[in-house]
Amino acid sequence: MSSKTTLKLPQIDFTSLNLEAKSPNWELVKSQVYEALLEYGCFEAIFDEIPIELRKAIFASLEELFDLPLETKQLNVSKKPYHGYVGQYPMIPLYESMGIDDANIFDKVESMTNNFWPDGNQSFSKTIHSFSDELTKLDQIIRKMILESLGVEKYLEEHLNSSNYLLRVMKYKGPETSDTKLGLSSHTDRNIVTILYQNEVEGLEVMTKDGKWISYKPSLNSFVVMIGDSLHAWSNGRLHSPFHQVMMSGNEARYSTGLFSIPKGGYLIKAPKELVDEEHPLLFKPYDHVEFLKYYYSEKGQRDQFPMRTFCGV
Repeated sequence: MSSKTTLKLPQIDFTSLNLEAKSPNWELVKSQVYEALLEYGCFEAIFDEIPIELRKAIFASLEELFDLPLETKQLNVSKKPYHGYVGQYPMIPLYESMGIDDANIFDKVESMTNNFWPDGNQSFSKTIHSFSDELTKLDQIIRKMILESLGVEKYLEEHLNSSNYLLRVMKYKGPETSDTKLGLSSHTDRNIVTILYQNEVEGLEVMTKDGKWISYKPSLNSFVVMIGDSLHAWSNGRLHSPFHQVMMSGNEARYSTGLFSIPKGGYLIKAPKELVDEEHPLLFKPYDHVEFLKYYYSEKGQRDQFPMRTFCGV
Protein backbone atom coordinates (compact mmCIF):
# COMPACT_ATOMS: atom_id res chain seq x y z
CA MET A 1 0.00 0.00 0.00
CA SER A 2 1.27 3.47 -0.85
CA SER A 3 1.05 6.20 1.76
CA LYS A 4 1.64 9.93 2.15
CA THR A 5 4.98 10.91 3.66
CA THR A 6 6.70 14.02 4.97
CA LEU A 7 9.61 13.41 2.58
CA LYS A 8 10.51 16.29 0.29
CA LEU A 9 11.94 16.29 -3.20
CA PRO A 10 15.68 17.07 -3.31
CA GLN A 11 16.25 20.77 -4.00
CA ILE A 12 19.12 21.79 -6.30
CA ASP A 13 20.28 25.36 -7.03
CA PHE A 14 21.21 26.08 -10.66
CA THR A 15 21.97 29.76 -10.12
CA SER A 16 24.72 31.02 -12.45
CA LEU A 17 25.17 27.70 -14.27
CA ASN A 18 25.24 27.63 -18.07
CA LEU A 19 26.38 25.50 -20.97
CA GLU A 20 28.95 27.86 -22.43
CA ALA A 21 31.29 28.05 -19.46
CA LYS A 22 31.25 25.66 -16.53
CA SER A 23 31.00 27.54 -13.25
CA PRO A 24 33.16 26.50 -10.28
CA ASN A 25 30.34 24.54 -8.65
CA TRP A 26 29.40 22.62 -11.84
CA GLU A 27 30.76 19.32 -10.51
CA LEU A 28 28.94 19.74 -7.19
CA VAL A 29 25.59 20.45 -8.81
CA LYS A 30 26.16 17.67 -11.34
CA SER A 31 26.65 15.13 -8.56
CA GLN A 32 23.50 16.38 -6.81
CA VAL A 33 21.50 16.00 -10.04
CA TYR A 34 22.75 12.48 -10.68
CA GLU A 35 22.10 11.27 -7.14
CA ALA A 36 18.59 12.75 -7.14
CA LEU A 37 17.73 11.10 -10.46
CA LEU A 38 19.10 7.74 -9.34
CA GLU A 39 17.06 7.77 -6.14
CA TYR A 40 13.94 9.81 -6.90
CA GLY A 41 13.90 10.31 -10.68
CA CYS A 42 13.13 13.98 -10.04
CA PHE A 43 14.07 17.04 -8.02
CA GLU A 44 13.12 20.65 -7.38
CA ALA A 45 15.31 23.09 -9.34
CA ILE A 46 16.04 26.69 -8.36
CA PHE A 47 16.65 28.40 -11.72
CA ASP A 48 16.98 32.18 -11.88
CA GLU A 49 17.41 32.62 -15.64
CA ILE A 50 13.67 33.25 -16.09
CA PRO A 51 12.74 36.72 -14.70
CA ILE A 52 9.99 36.76 -12.09
CA GLU A 53 7.92 39.04 -14.35
CA LEU A 54 7.95 36.37 -17.07
CA ARG A 55 7.10 33.64 -14.58
CA LYS A 56 4.07 35.62 -13.44
CA ALA A 57 3.10 36.46 -17.02
CA ILE A 58 2.97 32.79 -18.00
CA PHE A 59 0.06 32.22 -15.59
CA ALA A 60 -1.83 35.26 -16.90
CA SER A 61 -1.38 33.82 -20.40
CA LEU A 62 -2.67 30.42 -19.29
CA GLU A 63 -5.78 31.96 -17.73
CA GLU A 64 -6.41 33.90 -20.94
CA LEU A 65 -5.99 30.73 -23.01
CA PHE A 66 -8.21 28.46 -20.92
CA ASP A 67 -10.93 31.12 -20.69
CA LEU A 68 -11.48 30.77 -24.46
CA PRO A 69 -14.67 28.96 -25.59
CA LEU A 70 -14.40 25.17 -25.77
CA GLU A 71 -14.87 25.14 -29.55
CA THR A 72 -11.89 27.51 -29.88
CA LYS A 73 -9.66 25.41 -27.61
CA GLN A 74 -10.56 22.33 -29.63
CA LEU A 75 -8.81 23.97 -32.61
CA ASN A 76 -5.61 22.81 -30.90
CA VAL A 77 -5.23 19.57 -32.88
CA SER A 78 -2.25 17.33 -33.67
CA LYS A 79 -1.59 14.08 -35.47
CA LYS A 80 0.68 13.13 -32.56
CA PRO A 81 -1.02 11.48 -29.57
CA TYR A 82 -1.54 13.77 -26.61
CA HIS A 83 -0.16 16.84 -28.39
CA GLY A 84 -3.51 18.56 -29.02
CA TYR A 85 -6.38 19.64 -26.77
CA VAL A 86 -7.29 17.18 -24.01
CA GLY A 87 -10.36 17.69 -21.87
CA GLN A 88 -13.97 16.73 -21.19
CA TYR A 89 -12.94 13.29 -19.91
CA PRO A 90 -15.42 11.85 -17.33
CA MET A 91 -12.61 10.01 -15.48
CA ILE A 92 -10.62 13.25 -14.94
CA PRO A 93 -13.25 16.03 -15.09
CA LEU A 94 -11.03 18.63 -13.41
CA TYR A 95 -8.31 18.43 -16.07
CA GLU A 96 -7.82 20.05 -19.46
CA SER A 97 -4.65 20.79 -21.39
CA MET A 98 -3.22 21.92 -24.70
CA GLY A 99 0.06 21.28 -26.47
CA ILE A 100 2.37 23.74 -28.23
CA ASP A 101 4.90 21.94 -30.43
CA ASP A 102 8.33 23.58 -30.82
CA ALA A 103 7.37 26.27 -28.31
CA ASN A 104 10.99 27.47 -28.27
CA ILE A 105 10.59 28.61 -31.92
CA PHE A 106 8.67 31.89 -32.16
CA ASP A 107 7.12 31.30 -35.61
CA LYS A 108 5.64 27.99 -34.43
CA VAL A 109 4.12 29.63 -31.35
CA GLU A 110 2.73 32.51 -33.39
CA SER A 111 1.17 30.11 -35.90
CA MET A 112 -0.59 28.24 -33.09
CA THR A 113 -1.65 31.52 -31.44
CA ASN A 114 -3.30 32.72 -34.66
CA ASN A 115 -5.56 29.66 -34.60
CA PHE A 116 -7.05 30.96 -31.36
CA TRP A 117 -6.86 34.69 -32.07
CA PRO A 118 -7.15 35.30 -35.85
CA ASP A 119 -6.07 38.92 -35.37
CA GLY A 120 -3.01 37.76 -33.45
CA ASN A 121 -2.00 38.03 -29.81
CA GLN A 122 1.59 39.20 -29.64
CA SER A 123 1.71 39.35 -25.86
CA PHE A 124 0.65 35.69 -25.58
CA SER A 125 3.07 34.54 -28.30
CA LYS A 126 6.04 36.39 -26.81
CA THR A 127 5.33 35.12 -23.29
CA ILE A 128 4.99 31.48 -24.33
CA HIS A 129 8.06 31.61 -26.58
CA SER A 130 10.32 33.48 -24.14
CA PHE A 131 9.38 31.20 -21.25
CA SER A 132 9.93 28.03 -23.31
CA ASP A 133 13.18 29.25 -24.83
CA GLU A 134 14.67 30.03 -21.41
CA LEU A 135 13.51 26.70 -20.00
CA THR A 136 15.23 24.74 -22.79
CA LYS A 137 18.52 26.02 -21.34
CA LEU A 138 17.79 24.22 -18.07
CA ASP A 139 16.85 21.06 -19.97
CA GLN A 140 20.15 21.10 -21.86
CA ILE A 141 22.20 21.77 -18.72
CA ILE A 142 20.58 18.82 -16.98
CA ARG A 143 21.03 16.47 -19.93
CA LYS A 144 24.67 17.50 -20.26
CA MET A 145 25.21 16.76 -16.55
CA ILE A 146 23.49 13.38 -16.91
CA LEU A 147 25.65 12.28 -19.83
CA GLU A 148 28.82 13.45 -18.08
CA SER A 149 27.82 11.54 -14.95
CA LEU A 150 27.22 8.40 -17.01
CA GLY A 151 30.58 8.84 -18.77
CA VAL A 152 28.98 9.06 -22.22
CA GLU A 153 29.25 12.79 -22.91
CA LYS A 154 30.59 12.01 -26.41
CA TYR A 155 26.95 11.34 -27.37
CA LEU A 156 25.71 14.74 -26.16
CA GLU A 157 25.37 16.43 -29.57
CA GLU A 158 23.48 13.46 -31.00
CA HIS A 159 21.36 13.22 -27.86
CA LEU A 160 20.30 16.87 -27.98
CA ASN A 161 19.79 16.97 -31.76
CA SER A 162 17.55 13.89 -31.72
CA SER A 163 14.82 15.62 -29.72
CA ASN A 164 12.20 18.34 -30.04
CA TYR A 165 10.34 20.35 -27.41
CA LEU A 166 6.65 20.36 -26.52
CA LEU A 167 5.19 22.83 -24.05
CA ARG A 168 2.06 21.37 -22.52
CA VAL A 169 -0.13 23.88 -20.66
CA MET A 170 -2.61 22.56 -18.11
CA LYS A 171 -5.52 23.68 -15.97
CA TYR A 172 -7.03 21.75 -13.05
CA LYS A 173 -10.29 23.18 -11.79
CA GLY A 174 -10.68 23.39 -8.03
CA PRO A 175 -13.17 20.68 -7.00
CA GLU A 176 -14.81 23.13 -4.53
CA THR A 177 -14.59 20.69 -1.67
CA SER A 178 -12.11 19.96 1.10
CA ASP A 179 -12.18 16.32 0.03
CA THR A 180 -9.32 15.26 -2.23
CA LYS A 181 -10.34 14.58 -5.84
CA LEU A 182 -8.35 13.08 -8.70
CA GLY A 183 -6.85 15.67 -11.03
CA LEU A 184 -4.68 13.37 -13.14
CA SER A 185 -4.15 9.63 -12.77
CA SER A 186 -0.87 8.07 -11.67
CA HIS A 187 1.54 7.69 -14.61
CA THR A 188 5.14 7.97 -15.73
CA ASP A 189 6.12 10.37 -18.49
CA ARG A 190 7.10 8.83 -21.83
CA ASN A 191 9.59 11.46 -22.99
CA ILE A 192 13.21 12.31 -22.11
CA VAL A 193 13.05 15.06 -19.45
CA THR A 194 10.02 16.95 -18.14
CA ILE A 195 10.31 20.37 -16.48
CA LEU A 196 7.16 21.39 -14.62
CA TYR A 197 6.23 24.87 -13.43
CA GLN A 198 3.01 25.68 -11.62
CA ASN A 199 1.20 28.33 -9.64
CA GLU A 200 1.12 28.06 -5.88
CA VAL A 201 -1.79 25.63 -5.72
CA GLU A 202 -0.75 22.23 -4.42
CA GLY A 203 -1.64 19.01 -6.19
CA LEU A 204 1.45 17.29 -7.61
CA GLU A 205 2.48 14.06 -5.87
CA VAL A 206 5.50 11.90 -6.75
CA MET A 207 5.91 8.26 -5.76
CA THR A 208 9.16 7.04 -4.24
CA LYS A 209 10.70 3.71 -5.23
CA ASP A 210 9.17 2.10 -2.13
CA GLY A 211 5.65 3.28 -2.92
CA LYS A 212 5.30 6.38 -0.74
CA TRP A 213 3.79 9.57 -2.10
CA ILE A 214 5.67 12.87 -1.73
CA SER A 215 3.38 15.92 -1.82
CA TYR A 216 5.11 18.81 -3.58
CA LYS A 217 4.65 22.32 -2.17
CA PRO A 218 5.13 24.66 -5.16
CA SER A 219 6.98 27.94 -5.22
CA LEU A 220 7.17 30.61 -7.92
CA ASN A 221 10.97 30.34 -7.61
CA SER A 222 11.32 26.67 -8.49
CA PHE A 223 10.65 24.01 -11.11
CA VAL A 224 10.22 20.24 -10.88
CA VAL A 225 12.54 18.23 -13.12
CA MET A 226 11.48 14.66 -13.87
CA ILE A 227 12.95 11.77 -15.86
CA GLY A 228 10.77 10.14 -18.52
CA ASP A 229 10.72 6.56 -19.76
CA SER A 230 12.78 7.40 -22.86
CA LEU A 231 15.78 8.45 -20.76
CA HIS A 232 15.19 5.53 -18.41
CA ALA A 233 15.55 3.21 -21.41
CA TRP A 234 18.45 5.14 -22.98
CA SER A 235 20.38 5.01 -19.68
CA ASN A 236 19.71 1.24 -19.56
CA GLY A 237 17.62 1.61 -16.44
CA ARG A 238 20.12 3.61 -14.40
CA LEU A 239 17.87 6.66 -14.08
CA HIS A 240 14.50 6.26 -12.37
CA SER A 241 11.28 7.32 -14.13
CA PRO A 242 8.85 8.05 -11.28
CA PHE A 243 5.11 7.59 -11.10
CA HIS A 244 3.31 10.85 -10.31
CA GLN A 245 -0.25 12.14 -10.10
CA VAL A 246 -2.29 15.26 -9.34
CA MET A 247 -4.77 15.32 -6.45
CA MET A 248 -6.91 18.43 -5.99
CA SER A 249 -8.94 20.00 -3.17
CA GLY A 250 -10.33 23.45 -2.43
CA ASN A 251 -11.64 26.14 -4.75
CA GLU A 252 -8.56 27.45 -6.54
CA ALA A 253 -7.56 26.35 -10.04
CA ARG A 254 -4.11 24.89 -10.54
CA TYR A 255 -2.31 26.13 -13.64
CA SER A 256 0.88 24.42 -14.75
CA THR A 257 3.25 24.11 -17.69
CA GLY A 258 5.35 21.13 -18.69
CA LEU A 259 8.30 21.45 -21.05
CA PHE A 260 8.85 18.00 -22.52
CA SER A 261 11.99 17.05 -24.47
CA ILE A 262 10.74 14.37 -26.85
CA PRO A 263 12.62 11.97 -29.16
CA LYS A 264 12.11 12.72 -32.83
CA GLY A 265 10.15 10.17 -34.84
CA GLY A 266 12.42 7.80 -36.73
CA TYR A 267 15.25 8.12 -34.19
CA LEU A 268 16.02 4.81 -32.49
CA ILE A 269 16.35 5.06 -28.73
CA LYS A 270 19.20 2.71 -27.90
CA ALA A 271 21.34 2.42 -24.79
CA PRO A 272 25.00 3.29 -25.53
CA LYS A 273 27.27 0.24 -25.51
CA GLU A 274 29.22 1.78 -22.63
CA LEU A 275 26.14 1.39 -20.40
CA VAL A 276 25.66 -2.32 -21.11
CA ASP A 277 27.79 -4.87 -19.25
CA GLU A 278 27.50 -7.99 -17.08
CA GLU A 279 26.37 -5.94 -14.10
CA HIS A 280 23.93 -3.96 -16.26
CA PRO A 281 22.50 -6.27 -18.97
CA LEU A 282 20.46 -4.67 -21.72
CA LEU A 283 16.90 -3.96 -20.52
CA PHE A 284 15.24 -2.60 -23.67
CA LYS A 285 15.59 -3.28 -27.37
CA PRO A 286 16.08 -0.22 -29.63
CA TYR A 287 12.75 1.45 -30.33
CA ASP A 288 11.11 4.41 -32.08
CA HIS A 289 9.30 6.71 -29.65
CA VAL A 290 6.43 7.42 -32.06
CA GLU A 291 5.86 3.69 -32.63
CA PHE A 292 5.88 3.14 -28.88
CA LEU A 293 3.24 5.85 -28.42
CA LYS A 294 0.99 4.08 -30.91
CA TYR A 295 1.08 1.03 -28.65
CA TYR A 296 0.78 3.06 -25.46
CA TYR A 297 -2.39 4.84 -26.61
CA SER A 298 -3.97 1.62 -27.91
CA GLU A 299 -6.67 -0.08 -25.84
CA LYS A 300 -4.19 -2.72 -24.69
CA GLY A 301 -1.48 -0.19 -23.95
CA GLN A 302 -3.78 1.90 -21.78
CA ARG A 303 -4.43 -1.13 -19.57
CA ASP A 304 -0.73 -1.98 -19.33
CA GLN A 305 0.97 -0.76 -16.12
CA PHE A 306 4.43 -1.20 -17.66
CA PRO A 307 3.89 -0.65 -21.39
CA MET A 308 7.54 -0.08 -22.23
CA ARG A 309 8.53 -3.48 -20.87
CA THR A 310 5.80 -5.04 -23.00
CA PHE A 311 6.71 -3.08 -26.12
CA CYS A 312 10.50 -3.34 -26.15
CA GLY A 313 11.68 -5.12 -23.00
CA VAL A 314 14.44 -7.69 -23.46
